[in-house]
Amino acid sequence: MGLGEGAYVYNEPVTAPLAGATPLPGETSGSDRLLRMCLEGLSPVLAQRAEVYDVLDELIDCGDVATADAARRHRQQLRTLEPAVTMIGQVKAGKTSLVNAMIGEPGLLPADVNPWTSVVTSLHVGPDADKVPYAARFSFFEPADWDRLTRKGGRVGELAGRSGAEDEAEKIRQQIDAMREKTRSRLGRKFELLLGTSHDYGALTRELVERYVCLGDDFDDDVDGPSRDGQGRFADITKAADLRIHKPDWPMSLCLRDTPGVNDTFMVREQITINAIRDSRLCVVVLSAHQALSTVDMALIRLIANVQSREVIIFVNRIDELADPVNQIAEIRDSIRETLRALHGPHDAQIVFGSARWATLALNGDLSVLDAEAGAVLLDFAEHTLGQMDRELGPLELIWWVSGLPALYGAIWNRVTEGAARERIQAVARKATNLAVGLSAAAAVDPTQAAAAHVGDIEIATMEQSLDRLEQRVMTELDHTLGGVLHEAGQRLERSHQSFLDRATGALVQHLDTYGELAPWSYDPTGLRLLLRSGYQVFLRQVLGAGKTAGETAATQMAGIYATALGRAADDFTIQPPVFPRLAPPVLIGQTIALDLKGNWWRRWWSRRRGYKAFAAEFHAMIEAETQPIVTALKDTHCVPSTDQIRKTVTQFFDDQRAIFESLKARTTGDTEQGTGAGPSPEMLAEAVSRLSRFAA
Repeated sequence: MGLGEGAYVYNEPVTAPLAGATPLPGETSGSDRLLRMCLEGLSPVLAQRAEVYDVLDELIDCGDVATADAARRHRQQLRTLEPAVTMIGQVKAGKTSLVNAMIGEPGLLPADVNPWTSVVTSLHVGPDADKVPYAARFSFFEPADWDRLTRKGGRVGELAGRSGAEDEAEKIRQQIDAMREKTRSRLGRKFELLLGTSHDYGALTRELVERYVCLGDDFDDDVDGPSRDGQGRFADITKAADLRIHKPDWPMSLCLRDTPGVNDTFMVREQITINAIRDSRLCVVVLSAHQALSTVDMALIRLIANVQSREVIIFVNRIDELADPVNQIAEIRDSIRETLRALHGPHDAQIVFGSARWATLALNGDLSVLDAEAGAVLLDFAEHTLGQMDRELGPLELIWWVSGLPALYGAIWNRVTEGAARERIQAVARKATNLAVGLSAAAAVDPTQAAAAHVGDIEIATMEQSLDRLEQRVMTELDHTLGGVLHEAGQRLERSHQSFLDRATGALVQHLDTYGELAPWSYDPTGLRLLLRSGYQVFLRQVLGAGKTAGETAATQMAGIYATALGRAADDFTIQPPVFPRLAPPVLIGQTIALDLKGNWWRRWWSRRRGYKAFAAEFHAMIEAETQPIVTALKDTHCVPSTDQIRKTVTQFFDDQRAIFESLKARTTGDTEQGTGAGPSPEMLAEAVSRLSRFAA
């Protein structure tokens, strides 16, 4: 089936509703039909979740009130899973247009904005998006953030100040002064009061989004007039936007984070983007088919190089602008992989090709906007794709398919299934298993069953004392181990840092000896990044190993506590150790430093120095000042929080066990209400443990 000759209009043009709007009863919007094609990859994880749901429901029905409440909490943990995907990309790669298409809302986020005035925008899409009291929240810069920008010129200003590049620093100050005065004139006396606050709205519109993330050209100086709600009014000081898009027919929630990239004028938002990548489980890098990926995109490659390949998807956008996408795609794919391999990036990351423009055409349902040449490219690629498919699609569905969005979503859901969803299901399955074990023990303390089994009195107080002693032993040992790991990590990172500084300074001196002071020189900081990344990976292995050892010890000895109290073998109790969370990747290693700025800037720095001593001493001091904050941040914002996460996870395991003991105590005193069922049978509990074992392993 082809698309036919010329432009094609499918019934009436389908206009995507505003975020949160729903079709009339019995009506399905065009965007909903197309988005359903993107949900097919969720089937495996939904089947797994449904089976764990079933077991939890059985525990709710047959357990006491405390057990039922715990099972409901675990069920809610599964339901509220919201994997986060961070979108980063080149300027003019069409990243924002792609995000708009992914949520079925063309035009919701402004696509043509200056990177300086764009913000990190988190779109929470799914069935629970309406569970919070706002549809949109816009957060402003903290006073310290704004002060760093306006007084020091951001990262570039700090770098220029350290290096003595006064002409660059003065240029930055002039630009900052102009921006600050424009902001003050627009926001008036309340400007300082807005910093550190946020604005919440109960409804979401495109105009509202533009007011906070898109800087317009003209503003009325009368801040008390109607223009106070004009386009871009708060754009300069907006740091983040949090938008809720209710999709009741989606079986799972998803958070898409649209970032401003890493190449804004003052690097203010580079750190914001770094934080967004660190806090997400998956990163989608959006490239333009015309630009592909070159050494110019070093800032982009530096960031994704510190994320595991399985957590990176590359989407090559704008294939609609290629003359022959059918034959050019393979060449572009090879070029991207070679560039990533040469620059130590994730060269085996999955690459998807597509077009946000084609996706938008399918959502709007109107192809009349295509000229003859663009229509021919779409027709040729669609017919090529159709020849490889084994499913029937209508014209708009076919265009949606060749846009690459179903393939992109398929890749995302695949990563979610094997990553965030798998870990959440595993964690809940282990907790549910431990609940079932607790119910088995509860059945043993029931007077009727205890008499039948000739079980003596169960000393819950003794069990609680054993649990307290076990927690103290395990946590003391864990704290000791984590403290040692943290200390070793700090020393390892500092050694790597000093080794790099010594090698770089030595290389500079050798250059001066060989070529003199008139030949400019530069040094590649890749070695430092590789050393820091390697050191951090060693830390991750050690800290996760310490947590796993503590968790397994706790689980094994918990089984012994049950066995001793009930007079049975420890093998009769399957206590599952905790599942440890994914620890954040060290994305900040990729942030821009002085050595990354080549060309005129570096030549000017070089031209201002004379004498070996000045070169070596000032170079060492500047690069140490630039790189020491990275080492410090690795320790303070990555290593320390990671040890805290491990400790918190093990502590939660003991808290869960203590809650189960409370249920046992209530049964022995007759101080509990039974669930709605007749009580769990040993067979039912054994089956529950067996069913959960598939996911708990």
